[in-house]
Amino acid sequence: MKSQEIARRWVDYFESKGHTAVPSASLVSSDPSLLFTVAGMVPFIPYLTAREEPPFNRATSVQKCIRTGDIEEVGKTVRHGTFFQMCGNFSFGDYFKEGAISYAWELLTSSLEEGGFGLPAEKLWITVYHEDTEALEIWRDKIGVPADRIQKLGKADNYWSTGQPGPAGPCSEIFYDRGPQYGIEGGPEADDTRYIEIWNLVFMQYQRGEGTGKDSFEILGELPKKNIDTGLGLERLAMILQGVENMYETDQVRPVLDKAAELSGKAYSSTEDPADPNHANDVRMRMVADHIRSSLMLISDGVSPGNEGRGYVLRRLIRRAVRAMRLMGVETAVLPELLPVSRDAMKGVYPIVDTDFERIARIAYAEERAFLRTIASGTTRLEEALEVSKAAGGSLSGEDAFALHDTFGFPIDLTLEIAAEAGLAVDESKFRELMTEQRTRAQKDAKSKKAGHADLTVFNQLHERGDVIFTGYEELSSESTVRGIVHNGSLVEVAEQGQQIELVLNETPFYAEAGGQAGDVGLITGDGFVLEVLDVQAPIRGLNVHQVIVREGELPAGAAVLAEVDKVRRHSGEQAHSATHLVHAALHEILGPDALQSGSFNKAGYLRFDFSWSEALSNAARNEIEEVVNLAIRNNHQVTTNVMPLAEARAMGAMSLFGEKYGKSVRMVEINDAWSRELCGGTHVSATAQVGSLTLLGEASVGSGNRRIEALVGMEAFRHGAAERALVSELSSMFKVPAAQLNERITDTVAKLRHAEREIDKLRSAQLAAQAGTLVASAREVNGIKVLAHDVGEVPSAEALRTLALDLRDRLGSNASTVALTGASNGRPLVLVATNDEARIKGAKAGALVRTAAKILGGGGGGKDDVAQGGGQDVSKTAEALDAMVRSILELS
Repeated sequence: MKSQEIARRWVDYFESKGHTAVPSASLVSSDPSLLFTVAGMVPFIPYLTAREEPPFNRATSVQKCIRTGDIEEVGKTVRHGTFFQMCGNFSFGDYFKEGAISYAWELLTSSLEEGGFGLPAEKLWITVYHEDTEALEIWRDKIGVPADRIQKLGKADNYWSTGQPGPAGPCSEIFYDRGPQYGIEGGPEADDTRYIEIWNLVFMQYQRGEGTGKDSFEILGELPKKNIDTGLGLERLAMILQGVENMYETDQVRPVLDKAAELSGKAYSSTEDPADPNHANDVRMRMVADHIRSSLMLISDGVSPGNEGRGYVLRRLIRRAVRAMRLMGVETAVLPELLPVSRDAMKGVYPIVDTDFERIARIAYAEERAFLRTIASGTTRLEEALEVSKAAGGSLSGEDAFALHDTFGFPIDLTLEIAAEAGLAVDESKFRELMTEQRTRAQKDAKSKKAGHADLTVFNQLHERGDVIFTGYEELSSESTVRGIVHNGSLVEVAEQGQQIELVLNETPFYAEAGGQAGDVGLITGDGFVLEVLDVQAPIRGLNVHQVIVREGELPAGAAVLAEVDKVRRHSGEQAHSATHLVHAALHEILGPDALQSGSFNKAGYLRFDFSWSEALSNAARNEIEEVVNLAIRNNHQVTTNVMPLAEARAMGAMSLFGEKYGKSVRMVEINDAWSRELCGGTHVSATAQVGSLTLLGEASVGSGNRRIEALVGMEAFRHGAAERALVSELSSMFKVPAAQLNERITDTVAKLRHAEREIDKLRSAQLAAQAGTLVASAREVNGIKVLAHDVGEVPSAEALRTLALDLRDRLGSNASTVALTGASNGRPLVLVATNDEARIKGAKAGALVRTAAKILGGGGGGKDDVAQGGGQDVSKTAEALDAMVRSILELS
């Protein structure tokens, strides 16, 4: 049975049982604590945890998921993969244990003709939580599973919770017995290779307390509403129904694996034994099959390769796949061969990978091309670093390995392999230490703004009283009441002057940062206190949390307040947000629908807009975008907002962000009818002329396949234009020409300066050549080699120093001689060494001598044994560097 048929039967069965079929959510999770959707229940978390009222009592889905925590293990065993599909059925206060168990058994064991999966009942084993007698009795007495095929396990195996105080409950798992050829008898507790888990039923019925680990927490009592959350692994069931050994051999994965084998000329043997000679290539082929599929699905959901977050994960998946193919001898581009194969395997369940393949392929192929360039440039730099390390008699430093990874994107596994081929070790522990430091810095940066929301317990308590009412669409000043004061993560009764707190009101006109729009600022006042609002965030949907400083007095819980948004800042922010929509529409008009938004940020007077595009925009395209936006501003189109059903908005062509979570009703912002329609909860001007004007500051790359436009609007755009006019006026006065002639005059002046610089360089080179005769006389005998070591001072270029060194070497004759010169160019030290044949016979190698000097100068360098050059940072150490090279010659044996 094909995977597509498994998914269809799943949905059809549960729809026949009164469940609402919910399409798979994006792999880009709407939960701010998650990069990706990591489980089938993630889109339903707000309903399962009672943060939001579910729009249905029963639901079912086939959810695409990504987990990359064990990416290093992918391929090494057949159990690890990054992309998977979770079939789920959910009950929100409707049916409970008996319903969930009955549905699961019926679907698994019913015949194919009846719409089931046709699994033999005698092959199925059950585990239950050892204290859950209710579930055990349902399985044994109502379903009829023999008692000897039901095993009782502890909390660590059969109890579910989020890992923190909140909903929890026992679970029951269904296992399939693959037969004695896969392991010993005794059920799941004896062998989890023979007995493979296919379905987990979670009975969410209790409230858990504090505690750590899987089993060291207290159960506080029953939940008022009991829920069901189940998950069946589609790939695992496909493996059983298709009669294959593992998930890599199922119909959605195996075609890519076979194509990788064909391209590499290697045979796939399905081994997991590290001692097997085929193991290394089998691991690589499994990795390729997994990573290509994951990359396809991530790009289809709007993720583009980058250096942070989701983009970095995608970049790593693509590059690991390309790297694995290179290790099997395929050095040409492989994605054009592999990605279409994955598309064809997945399009039956996910048609978007076919209809959107042109965009997906463009992004993926561009990333592969960039990586192949990285490998070429990084290999050159690695070889130079290896030369230095060999000369020093040590290993490749962790700092060098980190620099290759951080600066050039050169993978550490490639560094390790090339170093091993050169007979050198790598200080891997130092590399890992530097990587950890970098991650820690990045995590601190990311948490700096929202650190107070890491533990949501206190905010969940405040949200139990309902959503905060947002009045900011209609007014900028609202009377309200303090619902809660949070200080250092805890609810407090009073906030004192000078304290920075998080404040929740019952109603607020303050917009919480969302959709790329910065949070509002302003004042909150009351009887005897003044609060300055620095920012507003929404750690939980529907709960606006004000980050404030108590400027005057004391704030008591429950106090009546007047909340007032800074009107000027709000209007400037509205200008920027509406201008963001105008930029998006202009990009679609000029570049086409493939210029998809991948992110944005707007605040008072400023916007940035990220979009998927593989190449830099021409000056003409940038000018056209700016003109189209400003024409839209001049034409004073009305900016209208309408609340409507999501399906209706999408039918009207409203654009939405990948990964953004939308309810049944959405707010659509429309400018000039169909020219710009976007789903957006932000605040906007009422007509485009209120934006004032827009000035593009620039357009640049923010990662492979992604571009960023930055612009100023309103008064900020005016001030920028005024500053540029003042600069033009100043230059006109300086050059004594009208503004219209400035370009010609500056071009002419620059040309004259360059000509003068070339003449000066010629004079300096002539002066250097004139020194040659004098310098030859200063050569001295060192260890049987005539050595000329000299600092020539300022030089026009490294090439001029090289010319002088070669001239001096020729003048010294055929006897063993070495020329070692240092100089400075643009404030940076240079070193150049030239040796002749006799000197090299005696052991004087130009490359080794340059590396000795460059180390002292704070830089690097290398080259051949006859001529080598390098540089550094500290020009004051040229004399020390020359002495070091002379000592090295003295120590030759």
